[in-house]
Amino acid sequence: MSIDTKELMRQVGKIRFFTKRLVDDRMSGEYHSVFKGHGIEFDEVREYVPGDDIRTIDWNVTARMGHPFIKRFSEERELTVMFLVDVSGSMCFGSGARPKAELAAEVTSLLALAAIKNQDKVGMILFSNQIVKYLPPRKGRTAAMRLVREALAAEETRHGTDIAGALAFLTKVQKRKIVVFLISDFMSGDYEKELRMVARRHDLIVCHLSDPREKDLSDAGVIEVQDPETGFVFIVDTSSAAVRKKFRERAQAENAALDASFKRLKVDSLSLSTDRPYIDDIRRLFRLRQKRAQRM
Repeated sequence: MSIDTKELMRQVGKIRFFTKRLVDDRMSGEYHSVFKGHGIEFDEVREYVPGDDIRTIDWNVTARMGHPFIKRFSEERELTVMFLVDVSGSMCFGSGARPKAELAAEVTSLLALAAIKNQDKVGMILFSNQIVKYLPPRKGRTAAMRLVREALAAEETRHGTDIAGALAFLTKVQKRKIVVFLISDFMSGDYEKELRMVARRHDLIVCHLSDPREKDLSDAGVIEVQDPETGFVFIVDTSSAAVRKKFRERAQAENAALDASFKRLKVDSLSLSTDRPYIDDIRRLFRLRQKRAQRM
């Protein structure tokens, strides 16, 4: 079910007002301090002088010239930030005030507004079981809010999730190193190879979105449940304590496996839920990244 234009603009305006205030009041300077200087480019080679960092020695030039030379780098004036946003059927689910799709749009808005405030470019890839839309990186507030509008306007589908395909597409269209936010509920399999490849080439941050009812069933008796991605309907007896326990244990195991895969690949991750604020989680990750950068 698509959203009508008037309602779409109302939601975009609401999200813009809310996230802009968060950026201005609670994220001022934090994004800049975390991602500033993340992109560097080669500037020149010059002769080594005592006190230079030996890690910058260009050994090829040194061997040719017979005495030490170092590489100099300059900071790029801007970064490119790309959002990979899952718009598959499961993202339409929400047991409370908002579905995961709306949470994804809010998080995208917050980070995009922080990026354009830092004079960075922002772009987006919307995906389900295929690439739904590609918005090349652009600068400015208009570009940032277009990302939100397109994410909210994506048609509700019964399509599955192909994270591997989205990551492979990103690799094709972005050759230089960029910042990548992958926003999904990760109801997809067989994407670790592509995730590893993107993590090596780019600065990848994954945002795992979930809803409380995906982790723990409430006792609502015998209910009819429909898979949002396949349309398959099945019956669940939620009054059974054994059924609820098995559901909870399976959800815990799946989340633990997901977290373990992110740690194994050394990918920064955020776990966000539709029933709680997300700004503190994002700021916590930024602080961790800043501390880690200071230790390097």
